[in-house]
Amino acid sequence: MNILIWHVHGSWTTTFVQGPHTCLVPVTPDRGPDGLGRARTWRWPDRVREVSPEDLRRSDIDLMVLQRPHEVELAHAWTGRRPGADVPAVYVEHNSPHGTAVDTRHPLAGRDDIPVVHVTHFNRLMWDTGRAPATVIEHGIVDPGALWTGEEPRAAVVVNEPVRRGRTTGTDLLPAFSRAAPLDVFGMRTDGLAGHLGLPSDRCRTWDLPQSDLHPAMARRRLYLHPVRWTSLGLSLLEAMFLGMPVVALDTTEVREAVPDGAGVVSNRPDVLDEAIRAFLADHGHARRVGEGARAAAVARYGVQRFLDDWDHLMKEVTR
Repeated sequence: MNILIWHVHGSWTTTFVQGPHTCLVPVTPDRGPDGLGRARTWRWPDRVREVSPEDLRRSDIDLMVLQRPHEVELAHAWTGRRPGADVPAVYVEHNSPHGTAVDTRHPLAGRDDIPVVHVTHFNRLMWDTGRAPATVIEHGIVDPGALWTGEEPRAAVVVNEPVRRGRTTGTDLLPAFSRAAPLDVFGMRTDGLAGHLGLPSDRCRTWDLPQSDLHPAMARRRLYLHPVRWTSLGLSLLEAMFLGMPVVALDTTEVREAVPDGAGVVSNRPDVLDEAIRAFLADHGHARRVGEGARAAAVARYGVQRFLDDWDHLMKEVTR
């Protein structure tokens, strides 16, 4: 099939484009949010084609994969065809509700011609999707390999814009965690985080690395710390597990499903999490064994082929 899909979420799209279909990715001269084109820091196959808005009107499109509310109108404007009416369409909801689960209705809740695809069962439960058909296709991860060495006795954290996102991503919890282990925080716009939190620079180092360097850098840290309160299931958490890193995480959203016993420590009690962090720092062998369990669990549940098979099944249903 020819699938229209915007480059919105680089890590997720990297897995999606591994399938056998031709993906038409809009590109604009400024490569802004609606026209990023092909990824520059991930490896995408040649069947991912950049298409200008002008060329989209002449392109054969079998399915539209939408990911942001305004793409419903944008797709119509750029292709001349209405998603869900003239061309089959699905809407991938990457996030948990920004408001309360009780009061937040999904932007597509009032229509029944575009299925909403959630990335976790937790998200499906929390969103009110109204009339829209809702389903779940869990994440798939392109396996980076068992790269963990744990040679640096530090905790890796991956979060973009930790200062702006604050309590959502558990940024306010980092000072307490830094007493259990020095932190290396990876992500975009992390500069100045230590100063913002009032931490010495050696207890909270920050790194903004290209994707090709991120996984090897994470894998040199002893453990992965996931302090997130309220976002969807972080792909960085799953990537850390694929690397073979032991995980210490808050017991929020879908984390308990993703991190079974033997793959790490999941709790909402700070003392339990601190004890787990200190135990991994003190015993490299213990960290290695738990990291092996994390990798085994992630490979079994979040493999690429299962993800692609689930998507192919849904696409056949939507387009038949």
